[in-house]
Amino acid sequence: MSWITEHQLPFGDFMEEVVNFLIDNGSGFFDAISENLGGLIHGLTDGLLWVPPGVMVALFTVAAHLRHRRWGLTAFTLISFLLIWNLGYWEDTMATLSLVLYATVLCIVIGIPLGIYAAHHQWLYKGIQPILDLMQTIPPFVYLIPTLTLFGLGVVPGVISTVIFAIAAPVRLTYLGISQVPTELVEAGKAFGCTDRQLLFKIELPAAMSSIGAGITQCIMLSLSMVVIAALVGADGLGVPVVRALNTVDIGKGFEAGLAIVLLAIWMDRFFRQKNPGEASA
Repeated sequence: MSWITEHQLPFGDFMEEVVNFLIDNGSGFFDAISENLGGLIHGLTDGLLWVPPGVMVALFTVAAHLRHRRWGLTAFTLISFLLIWNLGYWEDTMATLSLVLYATVLCIVIGIPLGIYAAHHQWLYKGIQPILDLMQTIPPFVYLIPTLTLFGLGVVPGVISTVIFAIAAPVRLTYLGISQVPTELVEAGKAFGCTDRQLLFKIELPAAMSSIGAGITQCIMLSLSMVVIAALVGADGLGVPVVRALNTVDIGKGFEAGLAIVLLAIWMDRFFRQKNPGEASA
């Protein structure tokens, strides 16, 4: 049965030719994306670092309290960011926060409209479902190679790879939320003469908001899980000290940087989570 291996299908050669074609014919386009997106991310990071850490800790704490009115979250925010500052990972944390925020915004801008459209056109969801499965299951290192080739070293290939990995969550949960809107609500809206736009913004989106919010929260967590991998292609942030600790077998530094990632992940999950009814009235 050696003829099976002797007649190998050229999947790898095909993908290499596709990437080479994109480089030869779209290098200017990819360079523009890399330059502009990289400038935006670094600009946000510089803006966060321009504010003194003590002031930023106070702002984060006040924002957390005003959003959820929970003293537990307020205390956790204050203690977490003070600990990150004390450990010396403030700049890396702000760089990671910028990367995650931009990756999440891109996922929202692309994923939510795509999920809405797919919920109204089942043929589209059937077509993109295997692509979403592939994006979530294929090892990130696989598509890190072409993104690195197209966009070069730096934060941009890290962000693009993060978007590829995380975008499936808002697409799926937006589709699920819109699809599960009670038919009675939609029919009532049509009976009152609502247009398609009014049905979407006044009935479907409010009814599906809990599912969409869960998709956004999952997107944030998936983006944070890519921090270390993004550091391998030159992205700044908390992934850098983790990679350095791994290369030098520095257990202490690795634990400290990992703790900073965990604290940031917990804070972002709690902060961006939708309010409970009891919080809104508190």
